[in-house]
Amino acid sequence: MDKGIKHRLLQAQKSELTEHIIYSRLARYIKNPHNRSIVETISNDELDHHNQWKKFTRKSVKPSRLKIGFFLFISRILGITFGIKLMERGEKKAQLSYDEISTVIPSAKKISHDEEEHEKKLISLIDEERLSYTGAIVRGLNEAVVELTGALSGLTFAFQETGFILAAGLITGLAMSLSLGGSEYLATKSEESHLTPIKAALYTGLANLITVFLLIFPYFLLSNIYIALAWMIGNAVIVIYLYNFYISVAKDLSFRKEFMEMVLVSLGIAVITFVIGVLAREFFHIEI
Repeated sequence: MDKGIKHRLLQAQKSELTEHIIYSRLARYIKNPHNRSIVETISNDELDHHNQWKKFTRKSVKPSRLKIGFFLFISRILGITFGIKLMERGEKKAQLSYDEISTVIPSAKKISHDEEEHEKKLISLIDEERLSYTGAIVRGLNEAVVELTGALSGLTFAFQETGFILAAGLITGLAMSLSLGGSEYLATKSEESHLTPIKAALYTGLANLITVFLLIFPYFLLSNIYIALAWMIGNAVIVIYLYNFYISVAKDLSFRKEFMEMVLVSLGIAVITFVIGVLAREFFHIEI
């Protein structure tokens, strides 16, 4: 066997064994019997693929402990659905190797087909509670990023003093979080939905509150309003990036489209309110 092909086979063998262990351990944390059964089936398939490669390589491999630890940690923190979906993205790359290997070993095509079937089965796993409340989290993040980014930009030029900006931003942010939480509670309660009003309110309020503190944090540390403003906008972009990456993986959405749209809206409003702040300072003769 060609050394290059054998090397790829050993890589594939190691990958399948590693993913078998990850799936088997994840299955222990899944309470839903149907979902747990699917993950256990996929785990067994991965082990079967490993055994097939071993027949050709005639060598034993060790799993990647680093990869196992990483995906188990990610899954416990961000949810099993996210962890599995993120790992499946790696399997898509592996399919390219299988297609090349199939020129020498035809059975590689079947394994590649099995990998595609895995992804279809995993779609049915998207029923975690945190994904059910995605809409509530989106509203909390959107309000904080869009409104507070704009408000802080306007306040920065209107007051030009970090203490006043921080106080006004904090009051605005806290009021926004409480208001959004209450609105989400009432809206969810009035709808015919399986969501719990209190949980929906908490998801919205907490998502908003965490984002509020990330946005006003620079004004607490810095005295230079322009550096604080730049840092605040940078934090807003980071929040948008992380959230959209999570959703794009967990719900198979287009990351670039969602990310760019949210960034453009937030920064567009920030620029407009920035100008309003300049005009307000001049019109009302604010001197602080």
